Amino acid sequence: MSSEQPGPGSGEPPEDDPFLKKPQEPSAGGGPGPGWGRPEPEGPGSEGPGSGGSTGGPPPEGPPPGGPYGGGAPHGGGPYGGGAPHGGGGRYADNPYGGEYGAADPLAGMPPLAGRGRRLVARIIDAIIIGVPVTLIMNGIVGWVDYTSTSNAETSKQATVSGVTMLVYLVYEGLMLTHRGQTVGKMAMKIRVAMLTNGEVPTTQAGWVRAAVYTLPEIVPCCGFIFWLVNVLWCTWDQPYHQCLHDKAAKTVVVSTA
Repeated sequence: MSSEQPGPGSGEPPEDDPFLKKPQEPSAGGGPGPGWGRPEPEGPGSEGPGSGGSTGGPPPEGPPPGGPYGGGAPHGGGPYGGGAPHGGGGRYADNPYGGEYGAADPLAGMPPLAGRGRRLVARIIDAIIIGVPVTLIMNGIVGWVDYTSTSNAETSKQATVSGVTMLVYLVYEGLMLTHRGQTVGKMAMKIRVAMLTNGEVPTTQAGWVRAAVYTLPEIVPCCGFIFWLVNVLWCTWDQPYHQCLHDKAAKTVVVSTA
């Protein structure tokens, strides 16, 4: 058998046959791998190397390495790239618990929210602690109040006792929240009030705003009670932090300590 290579016209394609050219090397910046951009035969029904059985024309464009966006994730972050979507800014950007733009779950890293039942029981405990002794003391000062009477004298006594009771409760809650984030009732129920931004004990302003929004509207006849009722019920449908209106005003949240 002869070892010489067949020449032109021997049935083998010449060396300059385009079908024998090597695939183009990928560019330095990355690109399609070997086989992409390889010339294809022009004749109908013929197949060239790497054509995948397609007839005529270049192979269809394929996605570049790294996904449909050319490597990396859309927008450069968030659930697609491990960072915060849109650069991590937004209303909750400084919230260590996470937030609308800071985490997929706004409650991530946050202690469990306090149950609504425990919050209600804590309020009842506080109301008893403050209401009972203050009412007894004030009745001793102004005379026993008949809460069923509508006379001017009795109405005045009722307003006096109620006003002093609310004032004492306001001072009690404001001082307790700004010093430790808990009233006696909240300590008993193992819950506390925390700043939404950092989880710390409420600031002086936040603690007093929260206490005032909860307590003072009751002074307003009729409408005050309606506001108070809407306020305390607000946490039953509020999401995601289960805040009452006084929580929203003070930018606080109630969490569990156990």
